[in-house]
Amino acid sequence: MSFKTIPPQKDGSKSDNFYSITCTNSQEAVDLFIKSSNHLLDVNNWENICNGILKANFKLCDEFGNEVNRLPKEKDYFKIDIPGPGPVNGDGYDWVQIENIYKDTDKINDTDLISVRVRPAACPLNDKQSTAHFFTKAATTTFLVRREGTGVTAEIHGRNEKPNKQTENIIDTVRNKVVANGAILSFSDIQWKQLVIAFLS
Repeated sequence: MSFKTIPPQKDGSKSDNFYSITCTNSQEAVDLFIKSSNHLLDVNNWENICNGILKANFKLCDEFGNEVNRLPKEKDYFKIDIPGPGPVNGDGYDWVQIENIYKDTDKINDTDLISVRVRPAACPLNDKQSTAHFFTKAATTTFLVRREGTGVTAEIHGRNEKPNKQTENIIDTVRNKVVANGAILSFSDIQWKQLVIAFLS
């Protein structure tokens, strides 16, 4: 099973969250993998599958920043509304862009994998060029679901997470430092733990 969609850790913090279920047979595992993959790809519904526990709200947007209700594509965005004030340069939201969607099926080894990797980005709704996210553009988050035989696992991997201090105003710089430090310490892990469980629910 390939994990090449998860970038190497070079600088800053990282996070790894997992949740696994062992099924009674391969067909049950295949069915769960399909269901969990659909949950992963249904970005607009993440808050609902978490039964309101997820504090951040995610909306899928096209490459121009327009909200859409469809399967995600590379170059689409996630518009993220987290508790508290959002970045000014993001029109009040944090933004990440999908840079990779990867699918793999290996019948010989009886495995399946789907992953979506995102990276902090500038807001597509305005002409500001600075990254509209509390992490720098070096950070990535990889959401994935994999099946190995009768086992199905949902995972979320954060890499190279550092506070974004390269902003166009002091308000965003201070805000990003506070939010990023909170995310690094515990907030993201708490959220991601709920989401990996929800993917397999």
